[in-house]
Amino acid sequence: MKKILSIVLFSALGGALTLGTYKLFIEKPQMVIEKSIEEGPVTVAANYTRSMGDAIEETDFTVAAEKTLNAVVHVKNTSYKTVRDPFAEFFYGQGSGTKQYSQVGTGSGVIFSSDGYIITNNHVVKDATEIEVTLNNKKVYKAELIGSDATNDIALLKIKENNLPYITFANSDAVKVGEWVLAVGNPYNLTSTVTAGIISAKGRDLHGNGVVTDSFIQTDAAVNPGNSGGALVNTRGELIGINTAISSRTGSFIGYSFAVPSNIAKKVIEDLMEFGNVQKAVLGVKGGELNGKVAENLDIDVSEGFYISSVIDGSGAAKAGLEKDDIIINVDGVKITSFADLTGFLNTKRPNDSIEVTFIRNGEENKTNVVLSKNEISKVSSLGLELKNIEAEELKKLNIDNGVKVVDITNEELLYYGVKSGYIITAINGEKVYSVDNLNSIISTKTSGQVLRIEMLNLEGETERYIFK
Repeated sequence: MKKILSIVLFSALGGALTLGTYKLFIEKPQMVIEKSIEEGPVTVAANYTRSMGDAIEETDFTVAAEKTLNAVVHVKNTSYKTVRDPFAEFFYGQGSGTKQYSQVGTGSGVIFSSDGYIITNNHVVKDATEIEVTLNNKKVYKAELIGSDATNDIALLKIKENNLPYITFANSDAVKVGEWVLAVGNPYNLTSTVTAGIISAKGRDLHGNGVVTDSFIQTDAAVNPGNSGGALVNTRGELIGINTAISSRTGSFIGYSFAVPSNIAKKVIEDLMEFGNVQKAVLGVKGGELNGKVAENLDIDVSEGFYISSVIDGSGAAKAGLEKDDIIINVDGVKITSFADLTGFLNTKRPNDSIEVTFIRNGEENKTNVVLSKNEISKVSSLGLELKNIEAEELKKLNIDNGVKVVDITNEELLYYGVKSGYIITAINGEKVYSVDNLNSIISTKTSGQVLRIEMLNLEGETERYIFK
């Protein structure tokens, strides 16, 4: 044992001597110098100079909020429904089984004139028996429904009051993606709520949203149930849209909301005030968004626009010289990149308005003035029909007061039952049909699960009835 310890001790001593010799005579010393450099503070100017080309925008929303809070109202919609129980009436007498139920819905509205005119969404006041408006100062008024347009989801209300605060309309065509906006409304019955965001997109087409408007402004400002009908304003407090819908799987805001552009909303309420209905204008062309395949077939170096696949005979477009394969890229200074851009622009116009159309033909840019005409033909995809308005002379000849004519059918079931071109739709769900716009408005108000009962006159003048689920 002692022998082993001696060996270990001598080994350790030998290693220490070897290492010491190496460090002293062989290894060269290394010197590390730590250098401290004192840098003076960097001075940055606190002010800035804005050039004409800068896209800098103020992000102080206090002015816009102050201008809009008192002009946005809470809208309460109360509808009463009477339900009869025939069994209770049979056993206990007439009236014994009758019960009345009330249903309350809420939303927002925007005062746009000092004498009490208010704009809101059609779905906020739909089927209302009573409409109640509460101002930001807690004053409550009974409101009258002046008119509504289900197609664009806009309604016009009136309260009896003067000298009210109001919001002015801005040009929604001039708003830019990335621009700051405020959404003002009454979500969850919380009055006077303001949220901020930016314009995320323009001309947004929402398929399956229950309304026909296909040129929404998209924003990431938080919008929740109760915000519908409220104001979307710019940083100057000017109205650029009416908050209408959200994209959500939960029913609450999860990132994006959508507003009817102010130009469309303004035109609708002006029509309702002047004519009692919406005057819809058409260009007189069919087609869709330009894609790469179409551009390649036409051998043109254009990446976006509205491609004309056909021109309607006798329309304003035909009279102005527009032709098949033309590409519309601009109307009245508004850039057209999609179908939604064009339809959104046309929704701000009336029949007989003249517009300047810029288009590409054979690779060259051209311009022409088109006088818009009244909407006479409409393709109703949900019915698989293309319909046309009937002139007064033809109605008189047919000995009827109203109706629209079927000009084309793609619905195989209707074809199976013998429906042909020339049939006349006279009523839907008991409501008389007077025009293709009127028919579209009736269909757009159809609730989920509701059936459509359509009355038609066949070629022999006999009434036929069809049910669409």
